[in-house]
Amino acid sequence: MSLMRPIFVLTALLFLRASASAQPAAMMRAVVVHEYGAPEVLKYEDAPRPEPKENELLVRVIACGVNPADPLVISGRLAKEFGTHLPLIPGYDVAGIVEKSGTKVTQFKKGDAVYGYALFGGGWAEYAVLAENEAAIKPESASFVEAAAVPLAALTAWQSLIDVAKLSAGQTVLIHGGSGGVGSFAVQIAKARGARVIATASTANQDLLKQLGADVTIDYTKTKFEDVVKDVDVVLDTVGRDTIARSYAVVKKGGIITTIASRPDPAQLEKYEIRGTSIWSKPDGNELAEITKLIEAGKIKPIVGQVMPLTDAVKASRQAETHHTRGKLVLKIAEEPKS
Repeated sequence: MSLMRPIFVLTALLFLRASASAQPAAMMRAVVVHEYGAPEVLKYEDAPRPEPKENELLVRVIACGVNPADPLVISGRLAKEFGTHLPLIPGYDVAGIVEKSGTKVTQFKKGDAVYGYALFGGGWAEYAVLAENEAAIKPESASFVEAAAVPLAALTAWQSLIDVAKLSAGQTVLIHGGSGGVGSFAVQIAKARGARVIATASTANQDLLKQLGADVTIDYTKTKFEDVVKDVDVVLDTVGRDTIARSYAVVKKGGIITTIASRPDPAQLEKYEIRGTSIWSKPDGNELAEITKLIEAGKIKPIVGQVMPLTDAVKASRQAETHHTRGKLVLKIAEEPKS
């Protein structure tokens, strides 16, 4: 009898532990990729809700941006660069409310409205995690949908023009694709820096370039930029194809070409005595906070071209593939909280 009692107690404890571990994980609705391929591989389904690590925030997502890189990640072509593994949830521009924070997080607390560039994605879902150093407090003057249009594109423009090109007041910059996600932020950041801005876009987007503050606008369907532009200090290429090949000659000696869409040709850089580099943006909460200040000051306005529900992720990805989105496309995941 005395032997049976410990065995019974041990059995009961093991049963309780097994029952606890068998509790279902918290779930959420999300867009999930189980196999690489065309946008049609995206599945809107139940997925486990993530748990924040000690340096992370769990964010209840209100909106998330869509980028031209998303279809490349979904197809597997950028899996290595983005460090993705299947199954994966796309979405890098997260805007929402802190639900929970890790034990070592000091800058944010539950209930804070935040936004950020999630390096490993996960934003096309009801909940996502952001590392503390990827996030910033959302601009009060921007809606969550507008905020979701900012992080990756604005940081790409900032890192291209400010960190790498060292753009300063009085310099001239040529921005290819000035009406797109990165381009629209680049025009505004350059103007806020005191630079003279020349920007290219199609006929339909000439009005937007003027609204953004471009000093000179070029309709690339009617005019070759190299026929009217010369001696610029900086070129930011968001277009690729033959655009960069035609840009070397318009940069003054000692100037720089930055590109997010191709690779500069070392021989051409040497020929024209200029510098050139490809840009791969990275999350940076401090730089995002600087961008927030410009938004609050009215010097930067996010341009949201389209808003779709999360259930339209396939359609949104198809649109992103065209590289002809005006401003940014945003997926709205939950209703904006009432202030």
